[in-house]
Amino acid sequence: MPKITIDGQQIECRKGIPVLQAALDAGLNVPHYCYHPGLSIVASCRLCLMEMKMPNPQTGEPDWSPKLVPACQTPVRGGMEVRFDSPAVHTARARAMEFYLLNHPLDCPTCDQAGECLLQDYSEKFGSPTSRMVEQKQVNPKKDVGPRTLLYSNRCVFCKRCIRFTDEVSGTRELCAVNRGSRSQIDVFPGLPLDNPLQGNVVDLCPVGSLLDKDFLFKQRVWFLEGAPSICPGCSTGCAIRVDHHENRIHRLKPRFNPGVNDWWMCDEGRFGWKYVHDERRITHPQLRRGSETQTPAWQDIPGIVRYRLEELVREVGGDKIAVMLSPFMSCEEAWLLLKFIRRLAPEATVVVGPIPTEGDDQRFPAHAVDGDVKFIIRNEKCPNRRGVELIMRGAGGTTLTLEEFIEKAGGGAFSAAWIVGGYPQPWVTKELGTAIAKVAFVIAQDIFENQVTEAATLVLPACSFAERDGSFVNHAGKIQPFARAIDPPEGAQRDSQYLYELAGHDGLFNAKKVRELMAEEIEAFGDIHEPPPPPKHLH
Repeated sequence: MPKITIDGQQIECRKGIPVLQAALDAGLNVPHYCYHPGLSIVASCRLCLMEMKMPNPQTGEPDWSPKLVPACQTPVRGGMEVRFDSPAVHTARARAMEFYLLNHPLDCPTCDQAGECLLQDYSEKFGSPTSRMVEQKQVNPKKDVGPRTLLYSNRCVFCKRCIRFTDEVSGTRELCAVNRGSRSQIDVFPGLPLDNPLQGNVVDLCPVGSLLDKDFLFKQRVWFLEGAPSICPGCSTGCAIRVDHHENRIHRLKPRFNPGVNDWWMCDEGRFGWKYVHDERRITHPQLRRGSETQTPAWQDIPGIVRYRLEELVREVGGDKIAVMLSPFMSCEEAWLLLKFIRRLAPEATVVVGPIPTEGDDQRFPAHAVDGDVKFIIRNEKCPNRRGVELIMRGAGGTTLTLEEFIEKAGGGAFSAAWIVGGYPQPWVTKELGTAIAKVAFVIAQDIFENQVTEAATLVLPACSFAERDGSFVNHAGKIQPFARAIDPPEGAQRDSQYLYELAGHDGLFNAKKVRELMAEEIEAFGDIHEPPPPPKHLH
């Protein structure tokens, strides 16, 4: 790995990266607007200018070049020496910041970007506290550029990240630059709104409050938000995301850097697909049906009720009359704990994976890209953990069936008891499945919303959403990715993992990491957990 010297500090860096990226990796706060590691380099913002030692044309000895060069456009070379902390660089930054602020409106109190705005940060650290602007500021219009996005042209610093994203990543090319000079603006082509499946990323990319998400607009101040690392449950890609929440409510989802999986991006389907978490129709209390009566048992009694009823059935009809349907939306830890309990109770029990929701074909971006040029894929498998559940099933051994085989056997009266795990955000119970489950005498239904299965169940347990649980998912490529709880379940509900932990014979509180360590003793794959690296602190 090459070594370079930045402001007198020698650092080791990756070969071929820009000097700016090397500085950011080293923890240096180098201002930049137009640079993004996932986009092409245009070197237009002129904030990352640096001094670099070059051979003196007269003496041949290394000397500081009189011309400043953009750090984002200069690749590292072993032995090179550069500096950002110099009077010439400081003056260039201050002049650039003055130009950015000439026509910028003073609307920070009403701007959604306030609190995470680079213009605020850079003007304080690198700009001037006064302005020489005496003429009337130029006012640009607000534009509705798409069904989910607003463009406040007044605030734009013209970094063109958004244009490059639609050109290079989504490949849909809706955005363009119009006019020239100080009147240049970002706009959409006539009749072509910003409405591609990845369009929410342009809001993430905007370093100021120019591109805004209508869904989040004026909803919450960002300094109130707390972020929890999670994994998107929208499809089998397994995008790393951050769940921003406040007072036990989700307000937005943002992508996390996850190289080789989603890199810096996420799709709109995952970004806006969390609303069901706060749906008022959710099941919030356990329900136990005794004849025509329905009771609400206490959570501490649930393990005892489940053990007693299932043990009684095993004694009466045998373990081969017990079935478990695992959901591709449950975490690996929950599936493992449930199977540990069932296999200990009834080793002959039948296990099956629930319905795998699919939708059309995989969507590849840029549009129509061939395999080597694909930068993002929205997969047609609309669940996060089919491979994880199948991995747990293989590790547990015993009898397994396909969903079609299970429906046929259950409809024929082959099972006396079934534990059915749902947790799907959309309706998922088919007519055939609902009819088959109605033939089972004792049903435990673990689900988010009421459906045919919960109506036929003797015991109904409220399930958690992805944002209310700790655990891990296994994506399409077999990467085991952990995620953390962001919010609590609705009042009256409990995390699935806690009562499954108790049923599996463990005491105390569920701890996902500890459970994964136990799982790794039986299933070797869980010794290799994929955790995204933290991005450089000052990378924007």
